[in-house]
Amino acid sequence: MSALARYFQFQGCKVYGYDKIASALTNALEKEGIVIRFDEDITKIPETTDLVVLTPAIPNDNTLLQYFIKNNTPIKKRAEVLGLIAREGLNIAVAGTHGKTTVTTLISHLLKQSIVDCTAFLGGISKNYNTNLLLSTYSKYIVAEADEYDRSFLQLFPHIAIITSIDADHLDIYGSKASLEDSFCKFALQVQEKGYLIVNMKINIPFNLDKNAKVYQYSLQDEKADFYASGIQMNKGLYSFDFHYPDGVITDLRLGLPGLFNVENAVAALAATWLCKVQSSELRKALLTFSGVKRRFDYRFKSPECVYIDDYAHHPEELKTCISSIRNLYPGKKIMGIFQPHLFSRTRDFAEEFARSLELLDKIILLDIYPAREKPIEGITSQFLLDKIEKKEKKLCTKENVLDEIENNLPEIIVTLGAGDIDRLVEPIVNMLNKRINTQDHEN
Repeated sequence: MSALARYFQFQGCKVYGYDKIASALTNALEKEGIVIRFDEDITKIPETTDLVVLTPAIPNDNTLLQYFIKNNTPIKKRAEVLGLIAREGLNIAVAGTHGKTTVTTLISHLLKQSIVDCTAFLGGISKNYNTNLLLSTYSKYIVAEADEYDRSFLQLFPHIAIITSIDADHLDIYGSKASLEDSFCKFALQVQEKGYLIVNMKINIPFNLDKNAKVYQYSLQDEKADFYASGIQMNKGLYSFDFHYPDGVITDLRLGLPGLFNVENAVAALAATWLCKVQSSELRKALLTFSGVKRRFDYRFKSPECVYIDDYAHHPEELKTCISSIRNLYPGKKIMGIFQPHLFSRTRDFAEEFARSLELLDKIILLDIYPAREKPIEGITSQFLLDKIEKKEKKLCTKENVLDEIENNLPEIIVTLGAGDIDRLVEPIVNMLNKRINTQDHEN
């Protein structure tokens, strides 16, 4: 939504916005000249409104939404608007139940650092550019994250589509994994004629495109794939590898991100940019300079005594991948995880899977469930999830008490996990760690 707001402002429109609560992102938008309200006072609505862009997070009983409906104001969903913009060029769309934000941002960075260039709508804040909107005055490519929630990605008709993963999620919308998979198949069918579909080899679903489009597979290191990595080595927490594509190989690439899963993400991004004819020398340089996405395996504090990582993981598979990657990077270190479950329905539907993933931590702290767009579901609470976790060191905690919990039991590794408002704890944790460690150093 914020990327669209920035895009329309760039086009010369006067942009107004509503959000439930202020955040670092809304503060940034206000500094850029976008007017944002945090209440539902209809008297503050401009006299003339040409278009209302709606996110699914807004409930139907929202006072502002009801006002616009009664006054016959043109209303379009976020995905529909993004789809209309994407049709103005050659769209590269990245879909998947996880991994899509990093892959989208990496593709955009690789293109941006080459002569090809791009306009990009990102699902997170790029650490290289400190924004979620990248603009180009000449490139034909428009990169966009393709969101499966509410079947939003069916508004996109990409020239190049990437599917990173299809794990059961959003069952409040789809009802079953089979229905979710069917939606991804429909998305794949929307690849344009003479376009390309790049699919993670781990996805065991046949994609039979009925147009003159080509299907490629990518993998971390399976040589049967069209795109894969080999010779993977880690040095000082970062990976080097060779990238194999149908016509050859680019040797000794270095990725500026930790985590083996990010090598797989890099293979997907390199595949897409290879199809865009980006030169190998440009790819080599840009890959090393990629800084990642805020809240995606995001290092926030490092010292000999303690490491703090913040991550957006809110699905059991994402939790498992994140925690396992930390284990690989810091073998033998004790990890404290602070997790804020996102949505009552997701907590209910995947309680057992969440419990198994969280058990990979040494100490588990659960915050209250972040409701987002949902009303409470009877019996579905963080205590309900905590009871399923077979681990001694586990407890419920309020956001107000998290800092005390960390300070009284300073672990070797801290990781905050979740897609709600847990990000508001990040800066206070960083400030507390800086103060604590600096005080210890001074005393020593």
